[in-house]
Amino acid sequence: MNWDQIQGNWTQFKGKLREQYGELTDDEIEEAKGDREQLIGKIQAKYGKSKEEAKKEVDNFVDSI
Repeated sequence: MNWDQIQGNWTQFKGKLREQYGELTDDEIEEAKGDREQLIGKIQAKYGKSKEEAKKEVDNFVDSI
């Protein structure tokens, strides 16, 4: 799945994000609204990861669905 598909199906994708990143609130997920960089930033801040770590996690997560 590529990022354009995720943006187009954000509502369905949000559920998968909640399963993977349970510490992110619904509001935080909604604020990202399909914006990859915002999502990476929120994961980085919430989980204390470097930007590269968060980016790699998001890319791996997207590749897995």
